[in-house]
Amino acid sequence: MELADILAKRAVLCCTGTKTKRQLFEELAERAAEITGHDAAEIREAITGREELGSTGLGNGIAIPHGKLAGLKGVTALLARLDQPIDYDSVDDQPVDIVVMLLAPTGAGADHLKALSRVARLLRTETVVEELRSASDADQLYAIFTAPVATHYAA
Repeated sequence: MELADILAKRAVLCCTGTKTKRQLFEELAERAAEITGHDAAEIREAITGREELGSTGLGNGIAIPHGKLAGLKGVTALLARLDQPIDYDSVDDQPVDIVVMLLAPTGAGADHLKALSRVARLLRTETVVEELRSASDADQLYAIFTAPVATHYAA
């Protein structure tokens, strides 16, 4: 699975002024609604419902909120980099500034898990995280996130 297959350029946000997890979820849900045609409230509920089971904050300032929606055509990702880290209840109690939201169709177990695994693996690569944090705009964020895997490990 290539990340460019699930992340559209317009699904990349440079969030300025986001202060809370709730506000972040609202911003992501609004953009996801524009991209998928699904209701923003439905998207927010799916992500919030999953978050209630346990924080999707992985540590190192990274979070991967995710949820499933009936009628969604395929796995969809959104990438956000916040200008100021926010409290997220992450496993390491550190604030979050890089967020990848994943939405999957109800019943898309394997595809959803493959996408989640692929994103988590990429975001464990310190050079990728550093590049994302230093990117100046959404186009750079998109290019970094969707670059072929080998690019991130080249000497």
